[in-house]
Amino acid sequence: MQQSYLKTITGWAIILVAVFSAILIQFFENYSLSFLLFLIFQIVVVFRYRKVFSPGMVTASRLLLGLLFLYSGFVKGVDPLGTAYRVEDYFIAYGTDWLMMSALFFSFILNAAELVLGGLLILKVKPKLTSWLVLLMMLFFTLTTLNDALNNPVPDCGCFGDALIMTNWQTFYKNLVIVVLVLVLFINRNTLKAVYRSSTEWTLGVALIALFIGFQYLNYINLPMMDFRAWKEGNRLFPENPIPVNYYLSYKNKNTGEVKEYLSPNYPYNDPEWVENWEFLSQRVDDPNKIPGIDLAIIDFAGDDVTNNYLKIEDYHFFVVAWDLSTTSPLAFQDIAELYKNADDNGYSLIVLTSTLPNKIQYFLERENLTFDIPFYNADDIALKTMIRANPGLILIKDGIVIKKWHYNLFPDWNELEQEFLSDQ
Repeated sequence: MQQSYLKTITGWAIILVAVFSAILIQFFENYSLSFLLFLIFQIVVVFRYRKVFSPGMVTASRLLLGLLFLYSGFVKGVDPLGTAYRVEDYFIAYGTDWLMMSALFFSFILNAAELVLGGLLILKVKPKLTSWLVLLMMLFFTLTTLNDALNNPVPDCGCFGDALIMTNWQTFYKNLVIVVLVLVLFINRNTLKAVYRSSTEWTLGVALIALFIGFQYLNYINLPMMDFRAWKEGNRLFPENPIPVNYYLSYKNKNTGEVKEYLSPNYPYNDPEWVENWEFLSQRVDDPNKIPGIDLAIIDFAGDDVTNNYLKIEDYHFFVVAWDLSTTSPLAFQDIAELYKNADDNGYSLIVLTSTLPNKIQYFLERENLTFDIPFYNADDIALKTMIRANPGLILIKDGIVIKKWHYNLFPDWNELEQEFLSDQ
């Protein structure tokens, strides 16, 4: 009786410690030998006490893993184009640029695989086969994120899309925690009994795959149903009451090599002796007004930054985002031409933001026989892809707040805009 009690305590303790470790990850953004050893120790303990896990513990691990895989697959599948960008980062990092055209395909498959495995775990469909597939997937992801943590080939693996951003070390730690639960499940896979007939299991599996791929496609041809980025509708793009920006200046002593940092203008620039012995080294800017995810810089063709001229317009105004004119929808620009004409006639600003170079912009306009005088500006393609998942896409802004966003497949006509948004002017 006492031995059985100890087994129960040990098994649940292993699972609860793993869950607690997942919470602790938020405090370890970078490499921590002690935390890493703590996680590896948990994996060793699972092997050492592999016989202590009761059916209830295996069920708890299965459900926790299922929910995690469902969440991870969903938050990436709701934005398949965003996941494709992360896949492209890996192709570039590993020197397989020739696969770039297939990034969206891999996005659909990987997202579906995660969500479907989560669904199969929850529903207990093909439990033994599912256990194998989950183990193989986690081995692959754990090795990949170990390389990410050690070598930083990509800044963010995108494991939870834009819903939850983690450092590469946090992502690796997270996978080690998941491996603990996966091993609890896998080691005891023979105790898992199917609850459906084989034909029903295959039907459920195929249905999950078909439904989720269809869900991803809807989010691809339209905008994501859920937007986790800084440019989501309703978000403010700059603080309403900005705080002064701090400038820190570093100076180096010419004689001793000592480096000191000063908060400008609190440095002894009036001291002749100090000026003679110290030389400027670098400047650091601490901008408390910077909103994470808002990295837009609008550059005109003279090379001037005109971001605030447009971002802070108090009236309604429009951004057309077309990060690459060589792959944009030419038909959509016919609609944009009409929108621009109406906006200009009614005194509203409408500009196109693109990363395409000026000479290629002109080539695009001539090729598509577009003669309207809409103003084009340059911006970084990554910033543009963050703004909206459409090429082109339309964003309506007022006083620095994102009012509405449209995919080019669903551009509004001017009457619709006037009735819904502009009639209060």
